[in-house]
Amino acid sequence: MPPVDPVELTAKLIQCASVTPANEGALEILEEALSAAGFDCAWADRGGIRNLFARWGNKGNTRSFGFNGHTDVVPIGNPDDWSMPPFGAEIKDGIMYGRGTTDMKSGVAAFAAAAIDFVSDTPPDGSVIITITGDEEGDALDGTTALLEHMEKNGERMDVCLVGEPTCPETMGEMIKIGRRGSMTIWFKVTGKQGHSAYPHRANNPLPAMVRLMDRLASHELDQGTDHFDPSTLAVVTVDTGNPATNVIPASCTSAVNIRFNDIHSGASLTAWIEEEAARIRAEFGIEVETRIKISGESFITPPGDLSTLVATAVEAETGVTPVLSTTGGTSDARFIKSHCPVVEFGLVGQSMHQVDEHVRVEHIHQLKAIYGRILRDYFA
Repeated sequence: MPPVDPVELTAKLIQCASVTPANEGALEILEEALSAAGFDCAWADRGGIRNLFARWGNKGNTRSFGFNGHTDVVPIGNPDDWSMPPFGAEIKDGIMYGRGTTDMKSGVAAFAAAAIDFVSDTPPDGSVIITITGDEEGDALDGTTALLEHMEKNGERMDVCLVGEPTCPETMGEMIKIGRRGSMTIWFKVTGKQGHSAYPHRANNPLPAMVRLMDRLASHELDQGTDHFDPSTLAVVTVDTGNPATNVIPASCTSAVNIRFNDIHSGASLTAWIEEEAARIRAEFGIEVETRIKISGESFITPPGDLSTLVATAVEAETGVTPVLSTTGGTSDARFIKSHCPVVEFGLVGQSMHQVDEHVRVEHIHQLKAIYGRILRDYFA
């Protein structure tokens, strides 16, 4: 079959307005292309989310290489702010515009095109597995985790996996992600007793307690970093009282903090620390402190080795750039895959992701397909 044009495939995906958790036909486009190339495709839908599993080769082959990605995108914001149609996939001066061009429909199109060409031209001694979800930009409860559950139930397994998220800050080829920081959010509610601000002794003001708590958390040095991770961070992201009156001491106030943590910590260890600090405030101020904690993902790392070398060698061969190995950035679905098999991430320059007029250079889509194709050839050589 003729080579798959990753730019044309990207455009078809962009034209599907798959704002999370909607699919709008995006995954069906990929299922059709992969099935035509001999991939066995199955749906791993859960919770109203569309998820596609595809495998070329026999189940249980001695070697299997996996790709992972998503076709859901973030909302476009105000459409009047866009200079190009957000779902038009229009190309101007060698640049394609549209929501998802960077994050990450071009990446999905590039690895799907590379995989189809590879198995068609040089059928490998092994399996190529592709997992694509429609639930990465949302809560990610029924996306890649549902695909991994489907694989476990059906005896499917990836030996290694490459997630095609945009990883390069400014220059194509400059960065591979070999891990990610953990992420957790903590919401606080401090409750006292409402009263008149002229008679503070008759009230129990929750604000000094909340301010003290936020100061202690924000001032605490979590760590100084590790061999592969920057120092962990804690950011106070909101403090709210909802009190418009200056002569009223409010009954309660709320706040929230977000922690990005490295491999020194775990969600459990940080939860214990947060609860200790909340208990201190309760004791010092005689006030009630409630906490609600959500751990979005634990930190993880795939130590530098065969997989990162495989990807780095292909990147340098196709771009002339020697990539650095990094753990910076937010979370990705690699946090789920790391418990299944070794995983790294490599993809496009991510400067415009989630922005108005999100865009990608057409030449970078072709280049990314070439990188993924070389990775497959080298892996199965």
